[in-house]
Amino acid sequence: MLSVIVPAFNEQENIANTAEVLTGILAENSIEYELIFVDDGSRDRTWELIEELTEKNPSVRGLHFSRNFGKEGAIFAGLKRCEGDCAVVIDCDLQHPPALIPKMYKLWQDGFEIVEAVKSSRGHESLLYKVFAKSFYRIMKRSSDVDLDRASDFKLMDRKVIDALNDLPERITFFRALSSWVGFKGAKIEFEVAPRAAGTTKWNFRKLVKFALNNITSFTNFPMQIITWLGVLFLLFAVVISVYSIVKFFCGQSLEGFTTVYILILLSASVIMIGLGTIGYYMSKIYEEIKFRPRYIISEDTKDKKNKERNIAE
Repeated sequence: MLSVIVPAFNEQENIANTAEVLTGILAENSIEYELIFVDDGSRDRTWELIEELTEKNPSVRGLHFSRNFGKEGAIFAGLKRCEGDCAVVIDCDLQHPPALIPKMYKLWQDGFEIVEAVKSSRGHESLLYKVFAKSFYRIMKRSSDVDLDRASDFKLMDRKVIDALNDLPERITFFRALSSWVGFKGAKIEFEVAPRAAGTTKWNFRKLVKFALNNITSFTNFPMQIITWLGVLFLLFAVVISVYSIVKFFCGQSLEGFTTVYILILLSASVIMIGLGTIGYYMSKIYEEIKFRPRYIISEDTKDKKNKERNIAE
């Protein structure tokens, strides 16, 4: 059986159409499935529509978060509760083309344990977004040896991969990188990013920056390395200035004014403050991890609700 995991946040315009498209493709290709919508604490009618779908189609299941925990939590909630021999993660806005799922499923049947859909282009994104994404992936590749260029969350995974991801203990997760880090036999298939079926994106620049910082610090120590290299660079600069000052002193030509002193103080203070800020940010992430709070809280599960109703009826 194939589990299809669909994270959703304020996607009331897309829920019905997404379910119709996905179930149609899966039925047409005779693929046994369960369709899991994970409502990430939506503030619109997303959960109501998911409940309506579960009443009409027994293969549809809904998970509802107590509040918004983010897409990462929604993905891992779906992976934790799915029952399929393999699972695919797909966006609710259908920018990930559902027509690729049968091809991905066929590759899984051929023995591949991770089938990753990679972007042939970045679609209709702004120049700022493209530059930001390119810089983020370059940092990730150089600091962690995980190549995320053209990567997406649109992946099909074998049960072994799902279990390996579920066994990871960290609270701050980056599904796109972790699914590559766990290894296993993989294949890639290209796709064109489609326009949103309806609605607007839930991402803005502030959320993207927060997302990038969380993932870089949780997966690499690159910011720490920057501070180290800044310290080495400043040390070399200080040595040069010191040698220059000593030479001028013995030549009877002391340096005039305090310009050099000002520069040295400002540079050293800047490096120290940046270093303390970076260390503090990592410490805050360690603090979040050691509290061991759950990645998400599920307030409602339509499957549990149906089981209770069935038990009462019996």
